[in-house]
Amino acid sequence: MEGHKNLENLWVLKDCKPSTRSLFLQAGQQIEHPKGRQFIRAREKNPSIFFIMEGKVQIYNLTKCGKKKILFILGKDNIANESLVGDYNTIFCETIEKCIFFVIKRVQLLALMKDDFALTKNLFQYQERKLWRLGHQLKNTVGSIYLERKLASKLWKLARDFGVSEERGILIDMDLSVTFLADLLGVPRETASRACRRLADSGLILMEKKKIWIPDAERMSRFYKTGNPEDPD
Repeated sequence: MEGHKNLENLWVLKDCKPSTRSLFLQAGQQIEHPKGRQFIRAREKNPSIFFIMEGKVQIYNLTKCGKKKILFILGKDNIANESLVGDYNTIFCETIEKCIFFVIKRVQLLALMKDDFALTKNLFQYQERKLWRLGHQLKNTVGSIYLERKLASKLWKLARDFGVSEERGILIDMDLSVTFLADLLGVPRETASRACRRLADSGLILMEKKKIWIPDAERMSRFYKTGNPEDPD
């Protein structure tokens, strides 16, 4: 594990004053959570901000029926919290593998933001990128797009963010159970299982236990965008 050794290179400190960098690092601490730890809960007090140094987390909320709906899968160089300013959390966050975080108290982060515009700008830009991603996801969750295309879009993005090139294609470097994919799509497990089988039957994905490969990323991209994986030319 290397990310936690490079605190001086944290993206949030880019172009910040030396004094801000020093105070930021002094104010926070590194902590480690095991896989499956829910450490942020909606409607609870929001005293700390978690910068992800290593590992992956799932950001989710609960539907009116109490079913989990995953909003984001985030890795290194992201913030686990959805809100930086609010007194209360608005989402749930759970580790999906062992994670290392740099944790700083929200009130201390806000004080540093007040004194250094570069820090504030970095955090604003980060939040803007996250909003753009959320808006893009919403476009792909309307009823007019088939479930298989929704799943293809999610898997393509996971391969882009966490993919490892192998002989069989791009391996999504995380465990992806059918239950997890159902939570990602916000559908029953049986529905997600059928969508996986259809993608596999079309040769768009390879599945083995909890691992998924994408043999051809361009073909997958065409499918989720147009519904047709084949090149019209």
